[in-house]
Amino acid sequence: MPRPPLGERAMSAAERQARYRAARAASAPVIRTRRPADHRSRAERWHEAVAALTALQAEYAIWLESLPVNLQEGATAQALQAIVELDLGELQTIEPPRGFGRD
Repeated sequence: MPRPPLGERAMSAAERQARYRAARAASAPVIRTRRPADHRSRAERWHEAVAALTALQAEYAIWLESLPVNLQEGATAQALQAIVELDLGELQTIEPPRGFGRD
């Protein structure tokens, strides 16, 4: 996704080059940041996501069990009950397809 323009309009190539040369002439430090590359395969990401969902479901079950009596009939309890009742077993059995020699 391209960066938004710094001014009211996008700079021309000549303006961009002039800005670059002025920054190099002023010896301004160049700061470059990169996002860490995610080298996990889709299958690994799938399995980790399902494991995270399963762990969250267990946490919500504990939360539901520890709700005070006066909150057990409220909207929070109903939402927690819906999450706890989800069957994640089917997600755990799915094995994603391998893709074009990259997995």
